[in-house]
Amino acid sequence: MKFIIKHEMRGRIRIHLCQRRMTIRQADILQYYLAALPGVKSARVYELTADAAVAYEGDRAALLKAVQRFSYADERVSGMVPANTGRALNAEYKSRLVGKLLLRAFTKLFLPFGVRAAVNSVQAARYLAKGGRCLMGRRLEVEVLDAAAIGVSLLRRDFNTAGSVMFLLSIGELLEEWTHKKSVGDLARSMSLNIDKVWLKTEDSEILVPLPAVREGDLIVVHVGTVIPLDGVVESGEAMINQASLTGESLPVKKGAGAYVYAGTALEEGEIVIRVKKAAGDTRFERIVTMIEESEKLKSSVEGKAATLADALVPYSFGGTILTWLFTRNITKAISVLMVDFSCALKLSIPLAVLSAMREAGSHHITVKGGKYLEAVAEADTIVFDKTGTLTKAKPRVADVVSFNGMKKEELLRIAACLEEHFPHSMANAVVGEARRRGLVHEEMHSRVDYIVAHGIATYVGGERVIIGSHHFVFEDEKAVIPPGRQADFEALPTEYSHLYLAIGGELAAVILIEDPLREEAAGVIKELKELGIRQIVMMTGDSERTARAIAARVGVDKYFSEVLPEDKANFVEQEKRAGHKVIMVGDGINDSPALSAADAGIAIREGAEIAREIADITISGDGLRQLTTLKAISKGLMGRIHGSYRFVIGFNLGLIFLGIGGVMAPSTSAFLHNASTVGLSLRNMTNILPAAKTEKENEVRY
Repeated sequence: MKFIIKHEMRGRIRIHLCQRRMTIRQADILQYYLAALPGVKSARVYELTADAAVAYEGDRAALLKAVQRFSYADERVSGMVPANTGRALNAEYKSRLVGKLLLRAFTKLFLPFGVRAAVNSVQAARYLAKGGRCLMGRRLEVEVLDAAAIGVSLLRRDFNTAGSVMFLLSIGELLEEWTHKKSVGDLARSMSLNIDKVWLKTEDSEILVPLPAVREGDLIVVHVGTVIPLDGVVESGEAMINQASLTGESLPVKKGAGAYVYAGTALEEGEIVIRVKKAAGDTRFERIVTMIEESEKLKSSVEGKAATLADALVPYSFGGTILTWLFTRNITKAISVLMVDFSCALKLSIPLAVLSAMREAGSHHITVKGGKYLEAVAEADTIVFDKTGTLTKAKPRVADVVSFNGMKKEELLRIAACLEEHFPHSMANAVVGEARRRGLVHEEMHSRVDYIVAHGIATYVGGERVIIGSHHFVFEDEKAVIPPGRQADFEALPTEYSHLYLAIGGELAAVILIEDPLREEAAGVIKELKELGIRQIVMMTGDSERTARAIAARVGVDKYFSEVLPEDKANFVEQEKRAGHKVIMVGDGINDSPALSAADAGIAIREGAEIAREIADITISGDGLRQLTTLKAISKGLMGRIHGSYRFVIGFNLGLIFLGIGGVMAPSTSAFLHNASTVGLSLRNMTNILPAAKTEKENEVRY
């Protein structure tokens, strides 16, 4: 790829690609290629000018060589780009906005008065028709107010005022439509699947293969706690499927042989084999877009209140207009009231504030699936933490393997990894990762693998039952025993580690010691959350009382519960909600899913189990818990911004009305200032709530 360097400074460079024009698809391919390069912190591609701006750290020469190697025809690069990136949508609405501005300028500067009057009269027909339909339906809404303002201006032959009102209304409609579609697209992309590999069923085993390698007609196995990667028909097995992400259903649905299942739904119980029907395409994205468009569940109550209040104020605007005319007999003063409505600003600026807050959260690697969850976080006074992978680091590691049956440590670890790779969670990932680091490659050696939520895994190897899991599962549920003469060794196991027990044939074979260090920022984050208004912080874990007590003391939680089951977490959340508390649940595992669903706002760690991410209302990256304080601050700032917008809209527009009634301001000036304030407030509400925070947007290269 040939290019020239247009501008450069330390750590930042802007290049121009030597090509006549750049398509939207090409811009997307280059954007994803640059963003994936080592050392690149951020990248933006401008398709209109065929430019790319890159912020990087490290070797400049290596970056330039990588750009030289770039080719649009490289399938590995184009395969990284999702079918829907939002660039085409932005390009369309930018051109429409520029077109409206240019048309308005041309009309004002070059068309004679008579032609402008005719054009305005034709344009007014649409607004008058909308207002008429509302009246015919016995609804007194904003459209009636707009139609009345435009109609009265035309009757008075004040075509300039009518034209200005219609222009500002059309700009507002375009901005609202653009922002809405962009936010829906952003949400749909954040909610879309991010699955790299799937279990492909062969004649005698299961093979882990990349998702693109799966073809229509293939058989894939979906285990409990994972997300269904592709559309298909259930070939065998039974499962309870959580379809909330697509249908909004709160309860899982039973699916058996012959049932159709959809990509993106989560398997809560059971195991199924699926015959793939759709191996490619963007049907998942399209379904999510449809779901968001049709569902009201993602809207915050403040958005609904804004729309309701906007329509409720319309009769008062009409009443004020009539009273002004009755008392003053001055049509100009009466029209001044009609030209100012509260609804336009409320209906546009409040949703924009919510959508902007969701975008700002996204810049901090926080994905929020709806405005109602930001509202819930702002109002929350209780937060419940799962311990493993949440308060502790998301990447625990194996410290040691203690053998109890005479087998070598490597062989025991190999067996454990063979089981654990089917049901990934933080501790399972540690076992699988350690086996990989030691080069312990294995083939499937077991029969059907059963997962018992929050307990462990069971299967058969060579006719012997093999189980791995918690102390409760291995010794109480499965009645495994410690080999004779090894009781002292068992009691001497170090307590600073989490223990994963492996039993073969009913006898303890090994204890895998998992080092799960506490996050360095955990105690500080909990202190900051209390300063931001959280009154009760609770930790819940399946670990022993001794381990839980030690962790709770170190991080400073108000309460802790040990040796809990998934239903215990969910029951606690429900209990707190019944007591009048707003509850946030933070977790990363399959066993956290019931509590995530029950909470007012469920927050999942992105590196955790797939089902937790799918069910959660909000996801954060595993880089650090400080995203929780950022989320809380954004949510509180959003509520403050919304209440401030209410006060401004009411106060400013009342001021315009009184100035108009007093004869100080002409109707056209009132209309201009009203619409200008609406646009200004909307633009303000689209800015970042946390100005001091360094978001990705602020780190992007600007020239």
